[in-house]
Amino acid sequence: MALEMSTEQREIVGMVRDFVEREIIPVAHQLEHDDVYPDDIVRQMKELGFFGFAIPEQYGGSGLDYTTYAMVCEEIARGWMSITGIINTHFIVSFLIENFGTDEQRQRFLPKMATGEYHGGFSMSEPNCGSDVQAIQTRAIRDDGEYVINGTKMWATNGEHSTVVATLVKTDPDAQPSYRGMSCILAEKQYPGFVSTRKIDKLGYKGVETTELVFENNRQPAANLLGGAEGQGFKQMMAAIEVGRVNVAARGVGVAQRAFELSIEYAQQRHAFGVPIGQHQAIQFKLADMATKIEAARLLTNYAARKKDAGERADIECGMAKLFATETCFEVVAEALRVHGGYGFSKEFQVERLYRDAPMLVIGEGTNEIQRLIIAKGLLERYRIKG
Repeated sequence: MALEMSTEQREIVGMVRDFVEREIIPVAHQLEHDDVYPDDIVRQMKELGFFGFAIPEQYGGSGLDYTTYAMVCEEIARGWMSITGIINTHFIVSFLIENFGTDEQRQRFLPKMATGEYHGGFSMSEPNCGSDVQAIQTRAIRDDGEYVINGTKMWATNGEHSTVVATLVKTDPDAQPSYRGMSCILAEKQYPGFVSTRKIDKLGYKGVETTELVFENNRQPAANLLGGAEGQGFKQMMAAIEVGRVNVAARGVGVAQRAFELSIEYAQQRHAFGVPIGQHQAIQFKLADMATKIEAARLLTNYAARKKDAGERADIECGMAKLFATETCFEVVAEALRVHGGYGFSKEFQVERLYRDAPMLVIGEGTNEIQRLIIAKGLLERYRIKG
């Protein structure tokens, strides 16, 4: 990792890497193929404070900045990408509460989230809309001191295990433009009428569940309206997604890094025509391109995270990092499979799992087609001709 790191960052990243090598990599392959939730890994992560990494110290967390958190996510994704999904949605919810919540909401939720007692989920998409966020139909109607919620959400990571889900709803369906009528409810599972139903069977990204969430006359306290004001949900969610894109970029770097490590090791062990295949120019070209693209993706992700840490606008940079890192990951794992030849197609080798995980990254947290639109729109605004 050719990044400038502080002593604290080196210690934290080193601790996480040791945990990944010891507790995740040895069991990830089997758990993933069996599609089993990693209860033991999650329990240890809670004990070690992983769930509080991005939560301020005053609420019992570690208060890591975005840059350090991105490094941590890269290390975890290198071991098993699904684990990063478990903590990323949790982090997004803590981000929302810290930055947009009321003082009461921060005091009520963040300490329990730091220990992992509360597990955060995040939900915008619905069965009939994904990237078109303004088309959501889930409705929340104010009834005295409660909101009555009806609707169905889709693609909810941690849908079963989450205890509080930051949920985008429409509180004013007649608002124009539509986003002005959207709000975010910190929906808690403890209230009847809110359940995780269908578990979605996926190509990859297994172990962590992705589910449908159903709200049927579910009553949430009005105190669970994020920030205490209606009409702010779209803005709040978009800010959270920007942070999430740094995480997804870091995941892409981590998965690609693991694919490269497996490939360069295999290239020195596998022989063809009397020599290790790593001595053949065709394989050398692949390894060189893989390593170069990974390093570029890592640096771009780090740059986006540092801009966020500096409090600067970073929508373009986060979009670029997500776009480039995930496309790089997609390319690298495909090349890794080709380096491994027939063994890359076998479920006995880790490359097959990485190959199934990579596609999720190019469509998750906003498809890469959407990323290009966001980047282009931001660039046109930034470089607008005056006069």
